[in-house]
Amino acid sequence: MAASPQSLASGTATAGQRRSGRWLARGKGLVLPALIILLLELVVRIGWLPAYQMPAPSDVALTLLDLAHGALGKHVLASLGRVLAGFAIGASLALLFAAWVGLSREAEAYLEPTFAGLRAIPSLAWVPLLLLWLGIDETSKVVLIAIGAFFPVYVNGVAAIRNIDRKLVEVGQMYHFGARRLTLRILLPAALPGLFTGLRSGLSMAWMFLVAAELIAATKGLGYLLSDGRETSRPDIVLAAILALAVLGKISDGLLARLEKRCVAWRDTFSGDHPRGAQ
Repeated sequence: MAASPQSLASGTATAGQRRSGRWLARGKGLVLPALIILLLELVVRIGWLPAYQMPAPSDVALTLLDLAHGALGKHVLASLGRVLAGFAIGASLALLFAAWVGLSREAEAYLEPTFAGLRAIPSLAWVPLLLLWLGIDETSKVVLIAIGAFFPVYVNGVAAIRNIDRKLVEVGQMYHFGARRLTLRILLPAALPGLFTGLRSGLSMAWMFLVAAELIAATKGLGYLLSDGRETSRPDIVLAAILALAVLGKISDGLLARLEKRCVAWRDTFSGDHPRGAQ
């Protein structure tokens, strides 16, 4: 049966409203950064902050343009490769251990005390040990980033599994689901939102650990660019590297958020808007 012109027009209007709503939301997200940039530009130009400590945002933008025509691409690719490799290794191991501990009280008794202690070690404390064990090549950097990504994914993964409603598992057992079918049809979908929370937290930590990793005798990468700007007393280079890290972190998190939205589209959750007519 062919759709009526009215229904087609209504569907087109609804799609247009959704697109305009998304662009409006993105525009709102740019308001605060724009205000901060304008305020900093004004404060530095007036002279309330010395330019050698806080360069004007326009000067940082010029530095970024100069770097973009120079070695910025090399530094971004080096950092991106390290983060992706470290995150892939750390997140994969974390998901395996989270499934083991989440599904077994005995595994939790053996592993959780050790993991809790390791989780409290600061990132820079691993640097001298990794230098002694693995040297100054790429392996030590990737391992440090993997350590940073491991624990958020592991903690959130265990919590996601343990927070599954017992009634869902009982329904699966009532229908005589085997272990594989129970995992794929009930446990994994129920734990998926919590797992994505852990993955996004782990990715954020991977970017944070990147800076510490690139202090391990790196000759390229955004962490090296930060260190180079500090040693040459160039705060514009430091801020340009920080801005590049922020943009890359936001893009990678946005991609993971879009994947999450697709994988858990079945959820009917509170969106943050109060129902109309609510007092």
